[in-house]
Amino acid sequence: MRSHGGDDDDHGADGHGAVHDGHDPSGGRNQSGGGTWRGWRAAAQGALYGPQGFYRRPEGPAGHFRTSVHASPRFASAVARLLCRVDEALGRPDTLDFVDVGAGRGELVTGVLAALPAEVAARTRAYAVELADRPAGLDPRVEWCADLPEGVTGLLFANEWLDNVPVDVAEVDATGMPRLVLVRDDGTERLGEPVAGAQARWLDRWWPLPAEEGTRAEIGLPRDAAWASAVAAVRRGLAVAVDYAHTRAARPPFGTLTGFRAGRETPPVPDGSCDITAHVALDACAEAARGATSPSAAAAADARASAPLLLTQRAALRALGVTGTRPPLALASTDPAGYVRALAGAGEAAELTAPGGLGDFGWLLHPVGIPDPLGE
Repeated sequence: MRSHGGDDDDHGADGHGAVHDGHDPSGGRNQSGGGTWRGWRAAAQGALYGPQGFYRRPEGPAGHFRTSVHASPRFASAVARLLCRVDEALGRPDTLDFVDVGAGRGELVTGVLAALPAEVAARTRAYAVELADRPAGLDPRVEWCADLPEGVTGLLFANEWLDNVPVDVAEVDATGMPRLVLVRDDGTERLGEPVAGAQARWLDRWWPLPAEEGTRAEIGLPRDAAWASAVAAVRRGLAVAVDYAHTRAARPPFGTLTGFRAGRETPPVPDGSCDITAHVALDACAEAARGATSPSAAAAADARASAPLLLTQRAALRALGVTGTRPPLALASTDPAGYVRALAGAGEAAELTAPGGLGDFGWLLHPVGIPDPLGE
């Protein structure tokens, strides 16, 4: 339930066209034997999370792509520092929750527990939310679960989760009408019914398409609902979503749907052979989650709450002490080994904050009953 980063951060800004042959008169069945015509949301759901789905594979996400978690242990250390700030804002509760949503094989939650001060780690209750089976050898302190825990007091952190929440795709036809894109298991596409109802309203508000044939959008309603549910699981503390993202002012004209396999970008084919991902409209997710906290959560809050905050990973990590500053050259003379270690660490930090790469990822922070922990 994670997606990719590291060396492969530019995920398909150029779109791909559907076969413009209108409504499927066969009722969804492909008469040539290629399988069922389905919307991209249904097709990707089965391809990613079905019994033989991509995210059920034993090698895990790290076998196919690299996220910030895999790029450097400094990422987990920064998340641990963020958890400590949340802990302080909460008044150091007896039990402090850390929830890793879309946990992959538990790399982030393992790194966070290792980086915490002993006193904080002793109070931390760690959850890994993931559909795949629990990996062998995982820290026994981690509770492995398929669903979000309720009543979280602490930090809920979703690193590259929302991009793998499947969505439908719309494409404008020759008449200027946005239609749902249908797809078969082999990746062949065609246009289906006009976009209508809640999906049309979402497009109008968050991703209005020009009447230009071939322009595309990913309809983010399922991601809005997923993030609202995640925020609603937090009784007090902070929910964070990290992903490659865009906002209404700069949506890509042809969408971002793409695939990944073995570290390389591929055409998205919903047969379980590759990751299927698309950038996230984090501004829409932020708005959807504004009313997600329950009345009981609001009543329980005894600290000032902040509005959702959207910033870049570069800004967020710098606020958490990850800067990529090179060590002074004089250190090479007084402590050569220390200089080499510091230089390697600076290189890792630079990758995590790099413009045009991981540093451009979006961080959506939603405090619940506490001030913004990245604020001054």
